Amino acid sequence: MLERDPIILNKKNISLDLKNQVILITGAAGSIGSEIVRQCLNFKPKSVILIDQGETPLYEIEKELESKVNIEIVVADVCNTARMERVFEYYNPNYVFRAAAYKHVPLVEDNPYEALNNNVFGTQIIANLSNKYKLKKFVFISTDKAVNPTNIMGASKRIAEMYVQSLNAKLSLESDSHTKYITTRFGNVLGSNGSVIPLFTKQIENGGPITVTHRDITRYFMTIPEACQLVLEAGVMGIGGEIFILDMGKSVKIVDLARKMIRLSGLKEEEDIEIKFTGLRPGEKLKEELLNDKENTVGTHNPKIMVAKVPEYNYLEINQMITDMFQGQETLQNQKLVQIMKRIVPEYNSNNYILRN
Repeated sequence: MLERDPIILNKKNISLDLKNQVILITGAAGSIGSEIVRQCLNFKPKSVILIDQGETPLYEIEKELESKVNIEIVVADVCNTARMERVFEYYNPNYVFRAAAYKHVPLVEDNPYEALNNNVFGTQIIANLSNKYKLKKFVFISTDKAVNPTNIMGASKRIAEMYVQSLNAKLSLESDSHTKYITTRFGNVLGSNGSVIPLFTKQIENGGPITVTHRDITRYFMTIPEACQLVLEAGVMGIGGEIFILDMGKSVKIVDLARKMIRLSGLKEEEDIEIKFTGLRPGEKLKEELLNDKENTVGTHNPKIMVAKVPEYNYLEINQMITDMFQGQETLQNQKLVQIMKRIVPEYNSNNYILRN
């Protein structure tokens, strides 16, 4: 589908780092979180703690992995500070992989409160507990939508990136043995929940049409295993404060992906299946980016993984702005919440006409 060789990362280093460790994964029932669970189990951890607020998908992955004796299932909301505190205290994890997030751009545009609560405040809660309980590493899963964001989902992820990095910088000044905070940033994931592949598959099964928002829209793509290997290897190689970016090759035109799926299904465009262009959705970008104008990259020992060099932010300032937003989140209207987000992320330029001003 992507017309490139699969990306294979260094599993030996991952194994050395994760063996006999207690690993906690938030969003463990989602597409990325569940694959991180599966891959972690290959490296002989002491135990893997699966946290998600989705009871049914957690039940399904529990049944899939019921032969594994070293998993623990926790139904919980990461935004519940007291509940998360008890989880950290009881399981005493060494690693956290922060995969829980609200990610669907149009839905998040209509529900900024929930996006901020999960993507920003939830990340802050788990990051702070990771420091309090002296974890080895906290690995945050971000997105290319955090670069020059045009929607609430991307802006909320960028705020979380800024908090995680500034917290790492603050702790680095205080101690040499602090929790190491690491971020991974990648593009769309083939086959993940809500992505275009399952949507196009269903539309082809139903006889069409396949809906594409714009004939020129492009995205960077990875497979779920590739994305999760990046997360694991970044967790191993990170020394704290980095944003790791994977070389995903060239961006892919969504309409070309649709045409390829039609051909692979043994059908012909127009004759059997119509492609219908529906227009960009609120907040949606035509082309995603991996770096903004003020960022560049440096290489690592793996040519497929780069480190983004991003501006540094003051922890006290970022923490205060997030605190102010948190205190007003239940009473402020959507427009006001977005205005506060734009103060924190000046490059946030909404593509949603309702929230643009």
